[in-house]
Amino acid sequence: MSSIIVAGGGHAGVEAAIAAAKLGVAVELITISVDSIARMSCNPAIGGLAKGQIVKEIDALGGIMGLAADVAGIQFKMLNKSKGRAVWSPRAQVDKRIYSRYIRERVASTPNLTVREGEVVGFHTRAGAISSVTLSDGTSLDCSALIITTGTFQNGLIHIGHETYPAGRFAEKPSRGLTECLIEHGFSIGRLKTGTPPRLKASSINWEKTDITNGDDDPVPFSVLTEKPFHPPNIPCHIVYTGNSCHEILSNSLEDSALFSGKISGVGPRYCPSIEDKIVRFPTRDHHQLFLEPEWLGADQIYLNGFSTSMPRELQLVSLRTIPGLSKAEIIRPGYAIEYDYCQSTQLKRSLETKLVEGLFCAGQINGTSGYEEAAAQGLIAGVNAARKFQNKSPLTLLRSEAYIGVLIDDLTTKYIGEPYRMFTSSAEYRLSLRPDSADLRLTELGYKIGLVSENQYDIFKKRLESIADIKHILHDTKIKSSAGNNMLPAEKELLHENSSISSLINTIPRLSNFTPEDLFTAETDIKYAGYIAREKKRIEQINNFEDFVIPPDFEYSKLGNLSSECIEKLSRIKPESIGQASRIAGVKPSDVSVLAIYLKR
Repeated sequence: MSSIIVAGGGHAGVEAAIAAAKLGVAVELITISVDSIARMSCNPAIGGLAKGQIVKEIDALGGIMGLAADVAGIQFKMLNKSKGRAVWSPRAQVDKRIYSRYIRERVASTPNLTVREGEVVGFHTRAGAISSVTLSDGTSLDCSALIITTGTFQNGLIHIGHETYPAGRFAEKPSRGLTECLIEHGFSIGRLKTGTPPRLKASSINWEKTDITNGDDDPVPFSVLTEKPFHPPNIPCHIVYTGNSCHEILSNSLEDSALFSGKISGVGPRYCPSIEDKIVRFPTRDHHQLFLEPEWLGADQIYLNGFSTSMPRELQLVSLRTIPGLSKAEIIRPGYAIEYDYCQSTQLKRSLETKLVEGLFCAGQINGTSGYEEAAAQGLIAGVNAARKFQNKSPLTLLRSEAYIGVLIDDLTTKYIGEPYRMFTSSAEYRLSLRPDSADLRLTELGYKIGLVSENQYDIFKKRLESIADIKHILHDTKIKSSAGNNMLPAEKELLHENSSISSLINTIPRLSNFTPEDLFTAETDIKYAGYIAREKKRIEQINNFEDFVIPPDFEYSKLGNLSSECIEKLSRIKPESIGQASRIAGVKPSDVSVLAIYLKR
């Protein structure tokens, strides 16, 4: 008997399985195909705006995504550098074959973890708790916890023009049975939609008519475990633009799009629309930017980022050939839309255990999210908490003030998800404290305490803490001539000037050259942001008092006469775990929170 069963081997599934196994619990990962473990079914990239912060946090907690991205990366770039450092975000183009192979090897070599090819189609409970799962071949497996990470596979339907067929991904069969089982146990299920663009043959593209976009010359890895100096390949991507001819073809053929013909019932992602959706929503735009991204080193298969579509293959080709550089383009695989079932995430606790069935956890796109990074983060938390539940330990939950992962899970468990959820830096109200360069400083200690972070990673963390502290002491104790006058002042004060940087102080303070660029950057940023962060911490302390104010799970809100009927309905349905969580539910007013807090104090 496995203590924990993980259903699905995508980005959420592998993080969940490895995390639980590292904590000493027997885990069985069940996937339809071992070869598809950690497959990158959409874009060949890891990270991006806010997503890069999540990857750094996964690494700080002992997860695998960041290290895999570093091993497989073929171009690294820090995004948003024209804005404040709090919203800089790392992103990497990766060789999707190396990425998947690396993670498969890590899964295979993880103690306490076994892999079985099969499909979980149902589960059984005893006294309201998970007791076993059923596989498609009729096999029954006992377990104490089940983590569902089935991605887009649950009753998945692929749409290409007027063609529709069941699939979880292109050329892969869908998963059936779990949705019906969840409904039988009282869960609310909905439908979402996402899509992917066509893959083009590289040799059919006229590269001379495209614009080149390179990665950074001094790339920063995701993982603190990646060896330095870090010198990955810097393979260029390319940019092309749609035009009026392309838009006209698509506009005149909307009835052939699965999205506009009414065949798709699921709601798609607002922030990653299909190309036909773009030209309808932005009719005055005469062009849209597209990225040509290699899917692996030396690949003759190019991912056309920005051209997600559910148009028929022939129309995809005709419209693409109007684009400069793509006049002779050949499609290896057409773009498509995919519909799938998801479980409304307000039915989850912050531990990602469901409120209706004890020992049942959900992570990834089944919770209504989009993106590899959001899925992996949920998988890590679900895996940790499934293991800790088996060990009779309290669950790990991250606050909004601690991590983007905390923001993600708090949003999922308090807000109605009616479209695929995507993380943005604007979603984090404490983003000054949640910078990507501070992820290890915020979370490594926690990851070490719960048993996920290795001694080696913890030693790296402690040395970095000491290094940053030493830099700050040097800048505090060393007086230099001010750039704004002839007076002498501490070097840390000089850094507060808008055009001053720590690199400009190295000639004046040679000792600074003994430190790594990463440690210098973090120390400098802490000093420049010190006033803002201090104010942010005061707000965090005030709000965290509400987070510690626990609400009993069986609390009867209807007995509070001063609450509105809308508030009672929302609180009774979502069942928030704390006053803080209750305060973030749409429809719950500050006055309602005050009434609830006063009653509970009594």
